[in-house]
Amino acid sequence: MRIAVLTDLHANREATEAVLAAVERLAPDRIVLLGDLVGYGPDPAFAVEAAERLVADGAICLLGNHDEAAIHGPSGMTPHAHDAILWTREQLSPAHLAFLAKLPLSAELPGMLLVHASARSPAQWPYVTSEKAAAECLAAAAAPLVLCGHTHVPVIYYALPGRMPVSFTPLEHVAAPLSAIRRHVVVVGAVGQPRDGNPAACFALLDTDRAEISMIRVPYDMQETARKIREYGLPDWLALRLQIGR
Repeated sequence: MRIAVLTDLHANREATEAVLAAVERLAPDRIVLLGDLVGYGPDPAFAVEAAERLVADGAICLLGNHDEAAIHGPSGMTPHAHDAILWTREQLSPAHLAFLAKLPLSAELPGMLLVHASARSPAQWPYVTSEKAAAECLAAAAAPLVLCGHTHVPVIYYALPGRMPVSFTPLEHVAAPLSAIRRHVVVVGAVGQPRDGNPAACFALLDTDRAEISMIRVPYDMQETARKIREYGLPDWLALRLQIGR
């Protein structure tokens, strides 16, 4: 089975449309969305409606922390994220919010756990940014493979039984093997706001038959997204960071 894994769309219409076009060309068997449909970006209604259409066609979609904040209001967020969520809440209809409110924190497919942040306390949104955090994530999961997002930086952690995980940064468009004797945490890069220094949108293609995963990068019209961010009065840094991938 080939699974396209998208995460952190962050209301970026241009990036989402470019990625979905690439996904359509790849024709995977299934699509998974790991959360954070909204927040930061200028097109939250579009992002929610795109996710609704994908779910209607059989996709799995999870709740992210920005989605939760859109439902209940921001708490403990950075100033830019806080301001963007307040604006986002004004753009979403009751139907949009109802869709977000029904999204699960996690889901399972054969041999894998899907979660936005980490298998450890998913509702508290911990980041998997270190070998220790990856070990905690694996300890909280029964599945040999955990797929998550949240950090906006693609990385793969793998661990032998009884050993601490080791991390490596996958090359774009190069399949990374998923060994049967190891457990893995795969942190998928962001569609809507990459932070690894590469401004191109990122998603993953998992091939369970070949036991490998690839990070696919897709260029998009980030200048248009940045223009709308500024036009709508969102923080200027949210426009700038799209162009530098940070």
